[in-house]
Amino acid sequence: MMITPTFELKTPRSRELYGRALQTLPAGVSYRNRFLEPYPFYVDSAHGSKIVDVDGNQYTDYWCTHFSMILGHSHPRVKEAIEKQLLKGWNFGLVHELEVRHAELIKRFVPSAEMIRFSNSGTEANMYASRLARVYTKRQLVGKFEGGWHGGYDALHCAIKPPFDASPSGGLTRGALNDTIVLPYNDLDGTRRIVGKRDLAAVIVEPVQGAGGMIPADREFLKGLRELCDETGALLIFDEVITGFRLGLGGGQAYFNVRPDLTVFGKIVGGGLPIGTIAGRQDIMEHMDHTKYSGEDFCFQGGTGAANILTLVAGEATILTLREEPVYDKIDGLGNRARTELSEIFDRKNYGARITGVGSLFAIHFTKAKQVRDIRHFSEEHKEQSKRMFAFLLGNGALVMVPELLHAAISYSHSDADIEALVSSVERFSATHSV
Repeated sequence: MMITPTFELKTPRSRELYGRALQTLPAGVSYRNRFLEPYPFYVDSAHGSKIVDVDGNQYTDYWCTHFSMILGHSHPRVKEAIEKQLLKGWNFGLVHELEVRHAELIKRFVPSAEMIRFSNSGTEANMYASRLARVYTKRQLVGKFEGGWHGGYDALHCAIKPPFDASPSGGLTRGALNDTIVLPYNDLDGTRRIVGKRDLAAVIVEPVQGAGGMIPADREFLKGLRELCDETGALLIFDEVITGFRLGLGGGQAYFNVRPDLTVFGKIVGGGLPIGTIAGRQDIMEHMDHTKYSGEDFCFQGGTGAANILTLVAGEATILTLREEPVYDKIDGLGNRARTELSEIFDRKNYGARITGVGSLFAIHFTKAKQVRDIRHFSEEHKEQSKRMFAFLLGNGALVMVPELLHAAISYSHSDADIEALVSSVERFSATHSV
């Protein structure tokens, strides 16, 4: 990734910790995305828009805990709520009042959320939503889009980046993937041709592709998917793990004015603590009700950590803050500024890069295409250019996600000065690194 020698000089403690980690953790990390070359820096603390590593180096954080820290790190209201709950306990494994209250809160703001179930991660929620769709429709096939990321669930863990026919992991059996139909993102005609007369249980889509590089779906594309699902009897599932409560209290479905049958949430609904959520139409969600259904008509969902009270405390405090303070005005304004000024730099210099994103989300794509509507342009050259810019930005105190495809999120704690510094760093990079 071409991390500069300065990085190694500034991070001796991180280098030592990584050496130890290699003895116990494969690749020294618990998630591939957190691996950096030649080694990752290790975080000591995080407050607001800043994180500090174990060597005392400070970074402005656009990684935002995989986009979940919409208020910024250690927000006072969320911190206070967590500390108060710790005095009472932090995981009961039983029902509690907040489980009801938090579900009611989501239902109040999200158009399609008639009923809700909590799980432990976005991956889990996508797995259960897919299973629920199969139970409800009595069909097997599920359509997912090129560039879409829905976690590590086997049946959806494919066609993430070009070449789309290459497996992103071993251990994915042919049986696990046989019922997955890969569809072209932002291409309604192509999707209709592939779906044809197939009986799909569901079509799952991100209103804004995350790992694909913050690529918004066209509004007409999402509306067309709604119509296609209505015509064919398939369920429309929105994966709003990233867009949920980030594009507004109603999420991507309210932003794009398209109502899915099921929605998957994560990240922000748990205030940055581990969570997954399945929400949707009552007649569909009730198939998770063991008092009404059994056998092939029942969809199992559960887990020891499901509706963990500490997570829901953090999530409630976060959502109430989103409702009561001008969070969206600020973060969307900063996002618009970042996208506009970065685009101006690339246009002025005729630089081979484009900006995508919406609201408080943005990404940098190394391509000369006039518009980025999918991830088909992604290549080894793209990855290398992206790694160079990532290293440059990190060396200048800005952390974006991830080295191979730069995408970022802005929190309520970020400032105009943060954005100005980031834009300045990108401009300096583009002046000294050709594409």
